[in-house]
Amino acid sequence: MTSTVDPRDPLGLAADAPLFAAWLKITAEVEQGDTRFFSIPGHKQRTELTGTIVAGDVPLYAGLESPQLSSGLLAEAQARAATLWGVDWCRFSVGGSTHANQAVALALGEPGDTVIVSRTLHRSMLTGLILAGLRPVWVYPELDRRQGLPLRIAPEAVTDALIEHPQAKAVLVGDPSYVGTTGDVAGLAAAAHSRNVPLVVDGAWAAHFGFHPAYPEHALALGADALVISAHKTLPAMGQAALLLARTTTGLLDPSRLERGFEAGHTTSPSGAILASIDAARALLETHGERLLGDLRDLRTHVLKRLSGTAGLEVLDGPGLDPAKLVIRLPGTGALGGRVDQRLRSQGFLLEMSDRDTLIPMLTVADDLAGVNALVDALITAVEAERGPARGDSGALAWRTVPVTGLPPREAFFARHETVSAQQAIGRISAELIAPYPPGIPVLAPGEVITPEIVSGLQQVRADGGRIAYAEDPDLATFQVVAGP
Repeated sequence: MTSTVDPRDPLGLAADAPLFAAWLKITAEVEQGDTRFFSIPGHKQRTELTGTIVAGDVPLYAGLESPQLSSGLLAEAQARAATLWGVDWCRFSVGGSTHANQAVALALGEPGDTVIVSRTLHRSMLTGLILAGLRPVWVYPELDRRQGLPLRIAPEAVTDALIEHPQAKAVLVGDPSYVGTTGDVAGLAAAAHSRNVPLVVDGAWAAHFGFHPAYPEHALALGADALVISAHKTLPAMGQAALLLARTTTGLLDPSRLERGFEAGHTTSPSGAILASIDAARALLETHGERLLGDLRDLRTHVLKRLSGTAGLEVLDGPGLDPAKLVIRLPGTGALGGRVDQRLRSQGFLLEMSDRDTLIPMLTVADDLAGVNALVDALITAVEAERGPARGDSGALAWRTVPVTGLPPREAFFARHETVSAQQAIGRISAELIAPYPPGIPVLAPGEVITPEIVSGLQQVRADGGRIAYAEDPDLATFQVVAGP
């Protein structure tokens, strides 16, 4: 008997994913020669010019949909996602969580307004504050005393900040952190709502939360008013796929402002393939999420057991941590993360993150036992090859930096600037944003005073093999500073 299952949709998700179904249909028609594009993209679905890299790259407008969106497929797909996360407003982004974070920033207030912001938020939210002209009042996470890793933002810290700044328009936090630590989102929501302001959560790494009893609830279920998630991080969507979800029925967020904020940075030529992959990932999570996430948790448990015999090597585990996150700490082995990463890369294992003390191999629902076992074998061998005297934990610079504000971020961003040497920059106000990447958490933002600790810390990150992102001079010989009068 001949199977009627489309091999491009092995789990039959198209029945519950209108954009994905449209993508399957039109790409099949292109392959059969039944559809011809006289619209963008310029490759016209032909692979004889630049190769198969363009295969499946179908636009939304004049592709999955008419230019007028007359079929309503995008609206239907977004409505299904809103229902799944229990809210009334949802938009799919092809610009990643960066676009979604900046969109929500534009919806929160007027230029000059104050917002309470977790310092460990991704640089995209800080640039969103610059675009919106909002002034941040920083709150800081509690730190693990031994490892220096970020823990929760205490609701009490947010309450204190709101009392000190009663004019604040919103509270913005990231949860979970880049290293998977989770906080008291319900407590943060209660603190924000007690002052009648919304709680916005950058949950880029938490698209899988709330869909298995062993995992934390997602932030919206815990009282947050808006949530940004990346479908391409922990779900099997295409790169740049993200969602902005919001509850507007409480009156704390204006849906019209959200819409305008979203459209301000949204491309007018969105990729239909990326949008369809968000739709498919949502359908997968809704229909198979609990099973897949259970398997993922079991896979991580297997990794922990295998790594437990490696002397000095530590894997973060326990309450207050994403059950899917694999964060490996190296100080007890004496091995340097950059060197271990190079060995793994030479064998074809590409990790999400490595720095001096930490490795993060991402585990997702797309992993299997054979692949994970191969990684663990290579990892143990690489650590043993790089083993040295145990060292103390220092904590990443991004987590331990406490900025000194000299100017509002937007004012510094648009100010006249000049280039000075690293030594001359000390004591000056930064005109640029600098972040070791990953995790992309700013160590220095426009408007902040450049201190000796920041300069030496950034230089040490670079010496340890880390990448210095967003700086005009990634070698850190010079810095961009606000020009004097």
